[in-house]
Amino acid sequence: MSVFRSFLIASTILPALVLHEARADTPARQNTGKKQTSGAPVTGEAKIPAKPKTVVNTGLPEQITVSAARRPTPADEIGTSMTIITEEQIQTQQRRGLSDILARQVGMNVVQSGGPGATSSIFMRGGNANQVKVRLDGMDINDGSTPAGSFDPAQFTTDGMGRIEVLRGPQSGLYGADAMAGVIDITTAQGQGRFKPFVRIEGGAYGTFNQAFGARGSAGRFHYNIDLSHYRMDGFNSIPAYAERAYGADWRQRHEGNRNDNRSANIRLGYDVTDNFDVGLTSRLVQSNYHSYSLYDLQSENEYGYSGLREQNNSNEAVVRGTAHLVSGGGFFDQVIGLGYMTNRNRWTETGTYYGSPANPDPDYYRSSRLKIDWHGTFNLRQYGSLLIGAEHFHDTFNTSHTPASEWDSGYNNSASMDTTAGYGQYQGNWNKILYGAANIRYDANSRYGNHVTWRVAPAIHVPGTGTIIKASAGSGFHGPSLYQLFASQVGAGYAEVGNPKLRAEKLIGYDAGVEQKLLNNHLNFGATWYDNRVQNLIQSSLAIDSGNYIYSYANVAKARMYGVEAFLNWKALESLAFSLNYTWTHTRDESTGGELQRRPQHKFNFNTTWTPVRNLTFSGNILYTSGWRDLPVIGYATCATCAKGHGYFTIDIAANYKINRYVTVFARADNLLNRQYEPSLGYLQPGRGGYAGFTLSY
Repeated sequence: MSVFRSFLIASTILPALVLHEARADTPARQNTGKKQTSGAPVTGEAKIPAKPKTVVNTGLPEQITVSAARRPTPADEIGTSMTIITEEQIQTQQRRGLSDILARQVGMNVVQSGGPGATSSIFMRGGNANQVKVRLDGMDINDGSTPAGSFDPAQFTTDGMGRIEVLRGPQSGLYGADAMAGVIDITTAQGQGRFKPFVRIEGGAYGTFNQAFGARGSAGRFHYNIDLSHYRMDGFNSIPAYAERAYGADWRQRHEGNRNDNRSANIRLGYDVTDNFDVGLTSRLVQSNYHSYSLYDLQSENEYGYSGLREQNNSNEAVVRGTAHLVSGGGFFDQVIGLGYMTNRNRWTETGTYYGSPANPDPDYYRSSRLKIDWHGTFNLRQYGSLLIGAEHFHDTFNTSHTPASEWDSGYNNSASMDTTAGYGQYQGNWNKILYGAANIRYDANSRYGNHVTWRVAPAIHVPGTGTIIKASAGSGFHGPSLYQLFASQVGAGYAEVGNPKLRAEKLIGYDAGVEQKLLNNHLNFGATWYDNRVQNLIQSSLAIDSGNYIYSYANVAKARMYGVEAFLNWKALESLAFSLNYTWTHTRDESTGGELQRRPQHKFNFNTTWTPVRNLTFSGNILYTSGWRDLPVIGYATCATCAKGHGYFTIDIAANYKINRYVTVFARADNLLNRQYEPSLGYLQPGRGGYAGFTLSY
């Protein structure tokens, strides 16, 4: 702590000298620089000021973003297209998994390859899943142990999450690599007030049995939030009926179910050392076991002589980050230094036999780690805006290994690492409360794929007296190849997968423009945004056949364009009744081939309503519609990634929460009420109608 504080104090010497010269003209009534509320966010961003108590019929709440400019800013005062999801929304809708809540947001498509716990991908504005950067409490958590380096939300539960900010469009000007399509920034809730313990038990369809318990609160200068959970699902078969018929599935194969077991711990601790200096620590630990029987296992059993196949994925993930936060110069300079570490340990194995011999007797291991140190500071120039400067350094490692299991299996053990150092700056201000905006620039130096400069501007114009806001943004982005894509070396009999050290980073230029309107004293607001992104150097897998051996690798072979429209409407009809809907139209095109990109539905619509007919009783309803898309055929032997067409679908979900008294709350929900059989990814069925119920004990 003393080292952190010494660094922070030393870094304020220059701004303090500048401030000394300026104070003669500073009115005495300006703030003292003391923090207004206890604690500081461990994300490394400034805290959102506490809001005054609301009164009846105040309309829709004002939204404050922290992620769009790395400091608290009203969402109306910056041109970034964004969605802010609150802890209350997550709890009202009873969305236990991060995938579930993200799938219902504008501009996004979440594809799950199986039931709960199966591998999931997040596509934003038509971009690839690895072009979306995900952060947890200021730590970058894209998974370096996977081939593409994308974030998989499948095993991330929402317990303990205080807010989720989704920034759409290129954000590399502030957030660097992987933020080409956008950023998802997750913040753990901070404990405040008295000691509040809770226990939640939930059960239901498909062998679901979930337990969660924890406590949050504060004691003097110390505040805490601890959530522990165990989620279990067993017995869901994800193979669609048409595939079972095509491959002649027997009774056992039709009833072979998937099983997911997830244990998570989420912790946020903070201590206010003084009124203007605090330290914080967050940690999320996830241990999961996912057992599956897929369409490809069925195909292998009935066409290639395998028997008793079953895949198992064991995953362990840890994310830890500590921060020190200092406000100095009477609020003139606000700075944060952070140190974070993330590690992933994944083990894949397959049981079963091939003509009497074990199919895959030895597991495959995929491991990665990331060390991050960062600092940023904001100069509050008062009526002249604010100036942000920052620097970051990352050290990433990767290892994959497999022990030889037969004379045809040579095994492998590959390791690699890379370092990234970056610096960035941003100016944010306004002119006469009419023109608002921010502009940033960033320089990244990577030891493997070179140096990159990215930028972004995001103005917003408030038309006086009309409630009309015109927003726009433009920027650049890049995504670097993963260590797996660069250095993989897996060689077997007739098969090999090798990396390509000459891969270049993918690059993007994108812009958007839209209009938002507030009516009925801010009880109704709506808007629409047009966006257009162009990508070059797209990394895709490649195949070469040499003397009958199939050699897979990666190459920069494609260009793509993604454009479309995002629209939303929020209406607070009554103090007890609210509606929200969003619509996304997405058009994607591989400009090298002229074809559509895989798994990008053109139309998506989501409608949600929340109704509180009496005190302590809340209902929530949701309708989600997704149109068809292009995908890989799952019947036959075609390898074209977009030669099949997935069918569109819609689902209806309802949820109810009733607080019996201050100690007991009961809840229930029904997912997929109409029992639709649908596949967001061809060959992977999603759960049909399911009912779930439980209770929460709190004090």
